[in-house]
Amino acid sequence: MNKDDIRRRVKAHKTLLDDADRESAAARVFGLLEQTAAFMMADRILMYHSLPDELSTRSFIDKWASRKRFYLPRVNGLHLEILPYDEQQLALGSFHIEEPTGSDTASIDDIELVVVPGIAYDRRGNRVGRGKGYYDRLLGETRALKVGVGYDFQLMEEEIPAEPHDVRVDVVITESHYFKI
Repeated sequence: MNKDDIRRRVKAHKTLLDDADRESAAARVFGLLEQTAAFMMADRILMYHSLPDELSTRSFIDKWASRKRFYLPRVNGLHLEILPYDEQQLALGSFHIEEPTGSDTASIDDIELVVVPGIAYDRRGNRVGRGKGYYDRLLGETRALKVGVGYDFQLMEEEIPAEPHDVRVDVVITESHYFKI
């Protein structure tokens, strides 16, 4: 199965979810993340601001924003910039995602943990994104722990085809799975 087939398959599954399913899945996934030593030890965490079809990060960020330093990506050309999370300084950016505003960019070297969105993952840490390569370019520059999160059906049993530029995640967390690569 190629990446486009995987994207279509996962998109079809997502259309079957109702709001209660989405909220429950996000609570379980981020509940598992909260219990990891990596999360407990990390102070500077790069998150993503979720799109409607992704596991919602909003409640999780709100819960921990007073105790952790969260950062969000902002699209700048072909790359992602990293800026501190401030609920008061968000604007709709590229691809209709809320992004941080301002000029206070941070270095990926300062990030201790990256929570990575994805369309699908396999048990080797391969990831299918939306196809633009933004996260691969960013993740290739960091030694931070990379955690992929998703619904159970986003974990593929078959190996995802990987290109030389694709960057694997170190951990995958779904509603009922947690495993290190």
